[in-house]
Amino acid sequence: MLEKTTHMNSLFDFYQSLLTAKQKEYMEMYYREDYSLGEISEAVNVSRQAVYDNIKRTEKVLISYERRLQLYSMFTKRKQLITGLEEAISKDDTSTSLELIKQLKELD
Repeated sequence: MLEKTTHMNSLFDFYQSLLTAKQKEYMEMYYREDYSLGEISEAVNVSRQAVYDNIKRTEKVLISYERRLQLYSMFTKRKQLITGLEEAISKDDTSTSLELIKQLKELD
C-alpha cells in the first residue's frame, strides 16, 4: 500500500493541474493528509461511496496521463542518470560519464 501511495503522490505532483478541483481535493485529503474515506465524506458532505468512486476514477486518470505523457517516468530516468553521472565524475570515469551524458541527451 505504501508503494501505491508513493506512486499516486508522484503522479499527482506531475498531473494535478490537469485535474478538477474536486479531484484535487479528494486526492489531497486521501493521499497527502491520510484521511479515511469516511472522514473525507463527512468533510465534503457526500457519501463514502461517492468519495471512493471519485478517488478510483482519478487514480485511473493519473495512470492514463502517465501512460500517454510519461512525465514521471522521464523524470525518474533523468534522476537516475544524473546520479550515475555524479558517481562517474567523482571516480573520474570519463567513458561512463560520456555514455551517461549521451543517454541524457537521448531522453529529450
